[in-house]
Amino acid sequence: MIESLYPERHILSIDLKSFFASCECIVRRLDPFIFPLVVANPNQGGGAITLAVTPALKKLGVPSRGRIYEIPKNIKYVIVPPRMSLYIKFSEKVLSIYLDYVAKEDIHIYSIDECFLDVTDYLKLYKKTDYELAKEILDEITKRTGLTATCGIGPNILLAKVAMDVEAKKDKNGIAKWTYEDVKSKLWKIAPLSKMWGIGPRMEKRLNRLGINSIGDLAQYDKYELKSLFGVLGEELWEHSNGIDLSTIKNKNCQIKDKSYSNSQVLFKDYDGNNVQIIIKEMVDVVSRRLRNNNKQAFNVGLAIGYSKNVGGGFYHVMKLNNPTDSSNIILKVCKLLFDKYYNNKPIRKVGVTVCGLVIKENIQLNLFENFDLIRKEDKKEITIDEITSKYGKNSLLRASSLLPDSTIIERNKKIGGHSA
Repeated sequence: MIESLYPERHILSIDLKSFFASCECIVRRLDPFIFPLVVANPNQGGGAITLAVTPALKKLGVPSRGRIYEIPKNIKYVIVPPRMSLYIKFSEKVLSIYLDYVAKEDIHIYSIDECFLDVTDYLKLYKKTDYELAKEILDEITKRTGLTATCGIGPNILLAKVAMDVEAKKDKNGIAKWTYEDVKSKLWKIAPLSKMWGIGPRMEKRLNRLGINSIGDLAQYDKYELKSLFGVLGEELWEHSNGIDLSTIKNKNCQIKDKSYSNSQVLFKDYDGNNVQIIIKEMVDVVSRRLRNNNKQAFNVGLAIGYSKNVGGGFYHVMKLNNPTDSSNIILKVCKLLFDKYYNNKPIRKVGVTVCGLVIKENIQLNLFENFDLIRKEDKKEITIDEITSKYGKNSLLRASSLLPDSTIIERNKKIGGHSA
């Protein structure tokens, strides 16, 4: 049994319902459950992205992330422009409520409208069950801010989040509790795969090609084959599909303290899941070259994606490797896996690649599945490229993709100097 193998916490995953739209209604003294309001940029016309819609519009089938022109013509609504400063103020008020109940280290801010709370060590203090405490917190949010929240409760972060996404939003009290015993009856039924937290549309397509169409299919797929196809992410996918999540809020709040190399940039226009691959590739080349120039290898690779300010949010995830590397090919493969797993088709305005867990490069560590000659050949190629760009300038030898209109590397190299430091 899973529950006998893994420790059980009491995690609350709290989401502020229709957050942007609700904030706009509250300051206008309107009821978001009655008034049809859309948060979008009115200057962008029918192609504007609907950043949020009120529950009143959701009941009529209007999605929160769509385009203005997709709203049926027979539905009347009011458009208001987004005001991030207003939403931040509301978010800070809600955070102060959480801090009335738990310490800062037991809160993980997931986004402007979502938080995780570990209430395990507080239940005896308040003499309440996790469900009772969740209800009290949700009632307090409504009382002090006017916002409505939903909450998922689980023995780990994953099950709490999925309980909130799948069930709590439909519950009359806005609360749903899942345990390990609910994995087969509830978690495994989730389909399509992108309805599961942590599986984006791109990863969904890759899994579909393997005949995996539901979380149950994923849970029963061979764990080691998934790992061979997707690396550490494959193992994580299998564990999550079985309700296993060993991460803790304290761990998520920890900052990486060891030295790291990173490269990030704010893009001059919105990018999508296709043309942003050029940017990621170029940034991987930068950090991998820095590793080699300093005779270092990295155990961890991280990818950060920031969405357009009109949409807000993004993600940052790190994958730990079995062996340290300075190979641009390996780092790029990891970044692509992270991107496919977490990207959800929003416009991109910021990209960052980080390598950390650095060690001095001494010997090449191989396993039975790696070709030593190919690794040595790749190593020599990258060293040769480093020598050429160091002598003749960073723009002297580039990938062919760097000549495409969406590339930024040539101009960036000019601004930071043509020769390597």
